[in-house]
Amino acid sequence: MGLFSRKDKEAVVDTASDAADVDDDDLSAALPERPIARPLEDVDRARIAAGIEAAKAAGVDIDDLASIGSHYDDAYRRASADPGALSPDSVVETYAIAIGEHLARHSAREWAVVTDVFGTDLGLVAARADTVIVPHNLVGARWMRRETGWIPGVVAHLVGLRPRRT
Repeated sequence: MGLFSRKDKEAVVDTASDAADVDDDDLSAALPERPIARPLEDVDRARIAAGIEAAKAAGVDIDDLASIGSHYDDAYRRASADPGALSPDSVVETYAIAIGEHLARHSAREWAVVTDVFGTDLGLVAARADTVIVPHNLVGARWMRRETGWIPGVVAHLVGLRPRRT
């Protein structure tokens, strides 16, 4: 799922032994039309916990979108100014997990492992599974476009689309 994916994209497609014998129609038929979600496993929960700890260590308050946004913007600027200072992969991982955890806490979505035509990664699904959010795609795409200042508005909008009922 995206350029910063942690999962093997080929795991989704049942590939033939000789790739030359497979045409595009066969490959697209093997991909899911709609995202498929499965419950988290221990390794997935550990990855989320590590991301939350990395965000907290950076001073991020996961319940505060302004905090997530300002810390991400700062990390982006530091990584851009000195490519050796921070790994883009680690920044994307940390802030994708922070955004995902914020959504899990404040909207009617929960963590799952999601597979779609782009691959498999951590995502958030609503109870009816009519929408899927893949935080790594949100952060990775904006990283590549060099965007800052987007987190509070975008994530608040996503929370508002499916607010948690108390």
